[in-house]
Amino acid sequence: MDKLNFITAGVPLRAGNKGYEAGFKVLDDMGLDGLELEFVRGVRISDKSREVVGATTKVITAHAPFYVNLNAREEDKVDASIQRIIETAQTANELGGFSITFHAGFYLGMDKESVYKQIRDKIEIITTELKKVNNKIWIRPETTGKATQWGDLGEIVRLSKEFETVLPCVDFSHLHARYNGISNTYDEFAKIFETIGNELGQIALDNFHAHIAGIEYGAKGEKKHLNLEESDMNYKDLLKAFKDFNIKGAIVCESPNIEDDAKLMKEYYLSL
Repeated sequence: MDKLNFITAGVPLRAGNKGYEAGFKVLDDMGLDGLELEFVRGVRISDKSREVVGATTKVITAHAPFYVNLNAREEDKVDASIQRIIETAQTANELGGFSITFHAGFYLGMDKESVYKQIRDKIEIITTELKKVNNKIWIRPETTGKATQWGDLGEIVRLSKEFETVLPCVDFSHLHARYNGISNTYDEFAKIFETIGNELGQIALDNFHAHIAGIEYGAKGEKKHLNLEESDMNYKDLLKAFKDFNIKGAIVCESPNIEDDAKLMKEYYLSL
């Protein structure tokens, strides 16, 4: 990508229930750059919405359904999870999407190395199937907000090194919550960018996919998203790090007031 884009997690709230066309109008009015398709319960999008999204020049990412666990004990749940990720990638690719993200799975009390191998094997199936149809969209496991969920930064960077079309989706709010309040200073943010750049190369910094929101957390990690100014999320130093490292790609705002906080971040970033 040629710049850092600020986008909303779903259709802006100001659009009400009027759909993507109204949503893109809100984005235009607010000077925002695109949105993330939220496939919460299934990869479903109407023909009309597909036409509107496919025609936009804005940045489009997609979040796979939350019913994904590549480390499920039941084989049918694993197979369904694989299919949901593939369907998300195919739909996003058809609509001109930049990348997709998903929560890859849970540890379920298992040894972390065993879980890594299980998820790695399933990602290999996904990338192989997508390669068959010439789908080259970025596939991004997301850093997760609870210690019971697979997906700390090290695990996702390690996985990304194994596949040509896999890169991290760094949810900075999740990392802040996962470790009960750390990962919230300029130096810690800079270390994340340094790690990704050193391990995965400049391509990862030029094609970044991030989630940012305020967040409430406790000893067990993430509780719920908050508006940025109602949380302790140090978004200003985070955006300074984005600027200093010249990161390009998409920041997805997942605050409850998605478009307002996206605009807040974009305006602050442009003021630096």
